[in-house]
Amino acid sequence: MNPLIELRDLGRSFSLGRETVEALKRINLKIQRGEFVALVGASGSGKSTLMNILGCLDAPTAGTYRLAGQDVSALGQDGLAELRRRHFGFVFQRYHLLNSLSAISNVEVPAIYSGVSKSTRQARARRLLTQLGLGDRLHHRPMEMSGGQQQRVSIARALMNGGEIILADEPTGALDSMNGEVVLDLLKTLHAEGHTIIIVTHDMGVARHADRIVEINDGQIVSDRRSAASGAPPLRDLVDVAENVGFLTSFLRRTSEAASIAFRSVAAHRLRSALTLLGIVAGIVSVIAVVGLGEGGQTIVLDQINSLGANSIRIFPGTGWDDRNRRHADSLTRDDAAALTEQSYVNSVSPVTMDSGQLMFESRTADGEIMGVSNAYFDVAHRPITQGNRFTDGGNATLPEAIIDSNTRRTFFGNSRTPIGEILVIKGVPFVIVGAVGEQDGQPQVFIPHFSVFSRISGSQRLREIDVRINGSVDTNVAEKAMIAFLEKRHGTRDFFTYNSDQLRRLLQKTTRTFSMLLVSIGAVALLVGGIGVMNIMLVSITERTNEIGLRMAVGARASDIMLQFLIESLAITIMGSCAGVALAFGLGALAGSIETTIPMVISLHAVSVACIMAVMIGAIFGFFPAKKAAHLKPVEALSRD
Repeated sequence: MNPLIELRDLGRSFSLGRETVEALKRINLKIQRGEFVALVGASGSGKSTLMNILGCLDAPTAGTYRLAGQDVSALGQDGLAELRRRHFGFVFQRYHLLNSLSAISNVEVPAIYSGVSKSTRQARARRLLTQLGLGDRLHHRPMEMSGGQQQRVSIARALMNGGEIILADEPTGALDSMNGEVVLDLLKTLHAEGHTIIIVTHDMGVARHADRIVEINDGQIVSDRRSAASGAPPLRDLVDVAENVGFLTSFLRRTSEAASIAFRSVAAHRLRSALTLLGIVAGIVSVIAVVGLGEGGQTIVLDQINSLGANSIRIFPGTGWDDRNRRHADSLTRDDAAALTEQSYVNSVSPVTMDSGQLMFESRTADGEIMGVSNAYFDVAHRPITQGNRFTDGGNATLPEAIIDSNTRRTFFGNSRTPIGEILVIKGVPFVIVGAVGEQDGQPQVFIPHFSVFSRISGSQRLREIDVRINGSVDTNVAEKAMIAFLEKRHGTRDFFTYNSDQLRRLLQKTTRTFSMLLVSIGAVALLVGGIGVMNIMLVSITERTNEIGLRMAVGARASDIMLQFLIESLAITIMGSCAGVALAFGLGALAGSIETTIPMVISLHAVSVACIMAVMIGAIFGFFPAKKAAHLKPVEALSRD
């Protein structure tokens, strides 16, 4: 009969500084299915090291280990985890129960990593605990049970996935004699049911309960004897608890349990989790706030540009803004404006001349800006008439007409008196007010027909500029090039320059986007700090729970299961921080909206999305490295840490 376990020239050595210590030396051992074997020896003899290798918690440095004919040394981390899930059940001297879980939840743990459904594993855990006399302790936590009861929970956990091979490390070492006998009787019962039992003990009294005693001294087997009463090992079929489920179903079940474990851990350390959340909350609020302020500022700027005419082009005399003589140049004429009106790409044109002087109504006076324009100006400049009408017949009325802005109206008429029909004296010349437009920054403005400025106010025929509104279907850059070519042909030279408001809008949009990115980067730094906090907390959590990680690996958790558990925990903290940060940002936005501010904070879906995506990415990145560290712990080393 082929042995269940076969060791050939197996060795295990450790490096201690420059020295190499051989814990096991050329171990040759065969264990048949259904045997009850005791590994005995003094402390430091190597028996626990041998048990760790048998249970795939540790790996030999020499020789071979075959389990059911399979070479264990050829398996990777996940392959070893599968062997632990399928074949082994561990009973530890210190029980290694999870204090945060009830008895039934502790027993369930191995089945979680086998992908068994919750209902199935709970039913089996309840049945095992009841069979072991713990039916009234199902929902008690380890600290609420005696040592003997805890060890029985440990035995039930070892049987959860079938427990073909039960490895018991000093199972009675922490118990009194009565509870020790109870545990030994349970192990003998399991042996009678067909389980292969391997116990590690230094107590020969305990070892005599076994059918076979293997004595180890100084890393070598010095004796291997059988009890006189022992016969052939019992060969019975054990219960197969594995469910035939697909990879996706198993993965989803394990992920669900990993999430549950992660949230329980966060809830168990509320204060620490809350302090970690603060970094994420601050980062989220910073990103949303700076993006919101950037979008608010951009909205204001674009509104101001649009008020000047987003699809308008202004033509000035001279060669450019740096031309010192441009204020006195007279290269633009009303005939140029009339000629431009005939172009197919032009919607409307207004000559513009400007002067300043004293405005007077009754006994009140004020300095104001005098704009000579045509009716088309109010379309070109996007300054609609809010009260009254435009100039009559282009300004050819009997009495000269004027249109005032809100500054002028407030200065002379207040908010209650209607200015329409009143006479306003402009630089000593009476004008009848026929309309009003909205307010614009600066001093009071009045608009009169441009030829009235020439004939009644300044006496000069010089145009300050020509404002052109382009048809909506025409690209302003194309129209600008055509306009320049047209005027160059008329003048025979280029004695003018243009200003395209759409270019300014695009430039400002680009500038505000760049500025917003800069602000987002500043907010990202706050998120980065929060991410570092998450990583530190996760590293602390891993250090505190190293023993738990070792236990989960011992009962069959894959490296991916451990990694997923801690990565979900990191993401859980990040997501909760993101939700709190978004809520706080909306609260601040509402507060800012109720207070009159220069720049409004516009909280958009874009800002929230950017902040949350950045937070989740940072949580994933900074959670990945601690999770990877946890996943690569060696089970035997993790279990040995307190």
